Amino acid sequence: MERKESGNDSDAFGFKFLTKTSYAPPSWASHLAPIPSHVFSLGHFPTPIHKWNLPNLPHNTEVWLKRDDLSGMQLSGNKVRKLEFLMADAVAQGADCIITIGGIQSNHCRAAAVAAKYLNLDCYLILRTSKVLVDQDPGLIGNLLVERLVGAHIELISKEEYSKIGSVTLTNILKEKLLKEGRRPYVIPVGGSNSIGTWGYIEAIKEIEQQLQTGTGGVKFDDIVVACGSGGTIAGLSLGSWLGTLKAKVHAFSVCDDPDYFYDYTQGLLDGLNAGVDSRDIVNIQNVSVYMTFKNILMNILMNGKQPTPPTTTQ
Repeated sequence: MERKESGNDSDAFGFKFLTKTSYAPPSWASHLAPIPSHVFSLGHFPTPIHKWNLPNLPHNTEVWLKRDDLSGMQLSGNKVRKLEFLMADAVAQGADCIITIGGIQSNHCRAAAVAAKYLNLDCYLILRTSKVLVDQDPGLIGNLLVERLVGAHIELISKEEYSKIGSVTLTNILKEKLLKEGRRPYVIPVGGSNSIGTWGYIEAIKEIEQQLQTGTGGVKFDDIVVACGSGGTIAGLSLGSWLGTLKAKVHAFSVCDDPDYFYDYTQGLLDGLNAGVDSRDIVNIQNVSVYMTFKNILMNILMNGKQPTPPTTTQ
């Protein structure tokens, strides 16, 4: 194929995918440290934002969706943004394999396995399951099928042992084993949620700002609603919204652990970036029941804070 390149034509033709480029943070985040030197293009960004026409919403309230589920089916939603920075850091450190950990059907582990395959890195997964199943073949169900298709090495650990030993120690034990074998492993924590991964959702706020600038209708978001399973997404969203022009309040609903745990964990991520802000000042974290509907969540926000002017955004 012969063609002439001009401007951003290469992006339009998809040639940016899997490329490693120098990273420049948003101007409002330039004082944070450390700033990643590079980022890999692994996802399909920007993801669209559209209005969700829910019936019977409170007066003067709108709900909009940021469709990060469209960031790439193989790499799975919000996991991709973190991995763009984490995988670039792994390559920069000369890693030849990655280690990460999660539940038996962890979307993060699946995404990490696919990203590693794209970049010719081996992937080692520690997956948490029941004591009854830990010595059995996990099969090819759900995310396990994708992980095995891309050649990931899988170790199973019981939920009891996981709770007793902890994810950090488990990944470090495997790291030491691989180092003794002459490998160069790079450890990615649960959910990709560390200070490096947090940059994925700092960058997402910049993306939302740009979409609002180029959109029509003078849309302004008052609140961002998101689930919380490991902490990195809410750390990036809340810090980016607080530092940038968006100024939307982030509401996180924890699907595991309790709010105090996530406030403390998020604080550690913020401190790791020298953000100089208290997590409790920039994000509201609440427990969520599996039986709680989105409308229940929305009403909870409206009743426990100021009545928002339209629109409200969710992820």
